[in-house]
Amino acid sequence: MAKHMVNLDALIRREDFEAAAPDVLTQPSGLAANLSVAELGPESFMYNVLRKPDFQRETANWTPDKVAALVRNFLEGDLIPAVILWRSPKSGNIFTIDGAHRLSALIAWVHDDYGDKHRSLRFFDGIIPTEQLKAAETTRKLIQESVGSFNELKLALQNADTTPKDKLRLARNLSAFALQLQWVNGEAEKAESSFFRINQQATPIEATELDMIKARRKPNALAARAFIRAGTGHKYWSSFDESVQLEIESHAKEVYDLIFRPTLDLSIRSTDLPVAGQGYSADSLKMVFELVNFINKLRPEMWRIEARKRAIPSQGAIAALADDLDGAATIEFMRATKKAAMKIAGNSPASLGLHPAVYFYSATGRFQPAAFLAAVAFTQELVERRRLNKYTDLRYTFEDFLVKYKHFLNQIVQAYGSLQRSVPAILELYRILLDALADELSEEEVILRMQKNSNPRLPVKIITDEDRKHGRNFSSETKNAIVLKTTLESSPRCNICGARLHLRAMTIDHKIRKEDGGTGDPVNGHMTHPYCNSGYKEGGHGYPSVTNPHANQA
Repeated sequence: MAKHMVNLDALIRREDFEAAAPDVLTQPSGLAANLSVAELGPESFMYNVLRKPDFQRETANWTPDKVAALVRNFLEGDLIPAVILWRSPKSGNIFTIDGAHRLSALIAWVHDDYGDKHRSLRFFDGIIPTEQLKAAETTRKLIQESVGSFNELKLALQNADTTPKDKLRLARNLSAFALQLQWVNGEAEKAESSFFRINQQATPIEATELDMIKARRKPNALAARAFIRAGTGHKYWSSFDESVQLEIESHAKEVYDLIFRPTLDLSIRSTDLPVAGQGYSADSLKMVFELVNFINKLRPEMWRIEARKRAIPSQGAIAALADDLDGAATIEFMRATKKAAMKIAGNSPASLGLHPAVYFYSATGRFQPAAFLAAVAFTQELVERRRLNKYTDLRYTFEDFLVKYKHFLNQIVQAYGSLQRSVPAILELYRILLDALADELSEEEVILRMQKNSNPRLPVKIITDEDRKHGRNFSSETKNAIVLKTTLESSPRCNICGARLHLRAMTIDHKIRKEDGGTGDPVNGHMTHPYCNSGYKEGGHGYPSVTNPHANQA
């Protein structure tokens, strides 16, 4: 069964609680106690005033099984918790305070849109990730096998003599069953406080998501939201001028393509991997938010009121991050993040073209968000300390060490945890490794230095054959490890530094430069990292001093 979540985010429009209608509204004398599925169709009055808060987390946390089960349970008359709604006295629209996933699952069934059809295509500007398509197809198949489509049941009563008995029974249930509704009374402030109280009791909102909801008008949250969906989906930046919106969406797509392409499948078949793992995953939003904050030197106290209250007075005043009213700060943050992404990936002249399988994935093919963030921090540090050329001198040996002792990454993450908690330790490993290689230490001496002199402590140890215990069958992780190991061994190499090339981040270099008489003949070309070609070589450096069999010294 597919492990991808079903994205139903397009099916209920978002809106600000405070949005107002142009006309004076009449307050209702009474509110509906029930909601039939027929009222969720695209032309119904109810559906067209239905909204969710603009800060609502993405409606994409249910598996295909869960969506199918909800539809089946509703048609079987099983207990479905009441949906809690609030009617805005300013706009007349009706907001889901609790139950957006339940409503969206039924709407998806009515519209036959599980994240891949008309409304979703419009919402995501036609850009639907492969994982999202797979989840939609799996859900549609499960529902078809379980209860059939909404249109089938709608027609069943008209063709009772030819409809199977089970489908006819479900169709009659559909005509009578409805969702129970509860209503929140009061103004927007009451509705928002109700939303947070209710959603933290049942399925608590994850900490990063809650941070971003509370900071939803701040530039770091806006930038992260744009990056994670390539500028598509709900446009949290829609209040800005059109030219600003277009620039935000352009930066978002460029960065998304740099770090999340190609799409990562569950089984690895090559080393052509995205540098930032799956864009469509539970951890990706956390990682991108942390990436934006790290690149732009933001501390939690700058956007979290609670953290600012706990700040130590002796550390000095902390400037609060202001809401972005015109998009200028969001664009500034996005440009800085794009520059950092272009340093590790892509074909721009400054790109180091880091090989994803070397830096960002464990030995078993699992993407490590902490390793990605640490590599970004490491490249930033190389630039700031003017050590890029020293790194290029030693890159061949540096990366071969990382590949040989790839289990060190797993050991660090197991000891410290994921994301930012492991970043300082991984960064320390890179620093020690580079300095130790510059000091011409042996592998054993490098590892000893890591174990003795590291701060934070590096819990790294060499794995022996006794540590490697496997069953008789190959697990999926073992298969991934075999593919990664084999393809890494046969990966093409940069003909300047000798380190492995990622074919999405390489350039063709003249062995003999054009100004020295070199031609465009294929024999005068070879593949290199972009920085090796334009920054290192063109900066007047010769070939790296480390002897390796891969450098083609023309």
